[in-house]
Amino acid sequence: MKNRIFSFTGDRYRIGNKRLPHFLDFIQKTLNVEIDHQFLPQPELKQEDFPEPNVNEAFLNEFNETHIQHTFDGHDRLFRAHGHTMHEIFILREGRFNRIPDIIVWPKCSQDVIKIVKLATKHNVVIIPFGGGTSVTCGLECPEDEMRMIVSLDTSQMNKTLWIDNENLTARFESGIIGQDLERRLAKHGLCTGHEPDSFEFSSLGGWVATRASGMKKNIYGNIEDLLVHTTFVTPQGVIERNVHVPRMSAGPDIHNFIIGSEGTLGVVTEVTLKVRPLPEVRKYNSVVFPCFSPGVKFMREIAKQRLAPASVRLLDNEQFIFGKRCKHQLTEVIIVFH
Repeated sequence: MKNRIFSFTGDRYRIGNKRLPHFLDFIQKTLNVEIDHQFLPQPELKQEDFPEPNVNEAFLNEFNETHIQHTFDGHDRLFRAHGHTMHEIFILREGRFNRIPDIIVWPKCSQDVIKIVKLATKHNVVIIPFGGGTSVTCGLECPEDEMRMIVSLDTSQMNKTLWIDNENLTARFESGIIGQDLERRLAKHGLCTGHEPDSFEFSSLGGWVATRASGMKKNIYGNIEDLLVHTTFVTPQGVIERNVHVPRMSAGPDIHNFIIGSEGTLGVVTEVTLKVRPLPEVRKYNSVVFPCFSPGVKFMREIAKQRLAPASVRLLDNEQFIFGKRCKHQLTEVIIVFH
């Protein structure tokens, strides 16, 4: 905030480095508060500011023989100690995590993960899988009373495209690939998954499976459970996977039913095969204005009843609509408000 005008820094998004002259007034009137707080930069953290790592020497000695990349750096450990809940963000800004991972490891393939899990099981060490860090279930927080060594298993280096089958419309990737990178690689082949959760830009494929992710275009493309064909899942009891890579089998229970949504509690997703589709030929965006919220709800129900299935449809109330307009650096459209 400069001269009582808000702006967002950075150039990652179109809103970056633009003054928002209408934003402050909207916030003060909506929340009935006066904003005069001066935002001070957070002090730089030093290594002595982080909790000392709790090291299992027997585990570490054997782990070092694998030559898998790892670190005890405090900043790296803190970065992987939290997700994106408001609770965690406020602790990150205003407080301190009393327990963070003791070591970060970066496997490069399924075989590396198998080695890590075997050693952790042997030496009674905790593993917390880490994908894009966008968890909203506090799944990355370390319990304060956990006395065992905690390993953050970061899958970001496991991001290879294993194969793309244009004939059968399936593709297999390592689990650490981020959503936007996955779609870019598929687009080169004229394909897409259509799976776009709100965390799409940062979340990983393995995270989608582990959290039973839903995308904003699920009406057409489905949720992650509808896209999943096959996965490789490394657990303390061994590797779980089907012996054939087909979309559906009628014999026996589906192992995916307990893997999807397991939130890292049962094992580590290392490879995933997905259904893919041709890129859409046309993309159109439009909006409809209703005199009040109730007709909008009826409109949404009618769309569902008639199975019209637009790729994405959302209903906003006036407050959300106006908020979006106030986030623009200039108002070029009329704001319609019915009373």
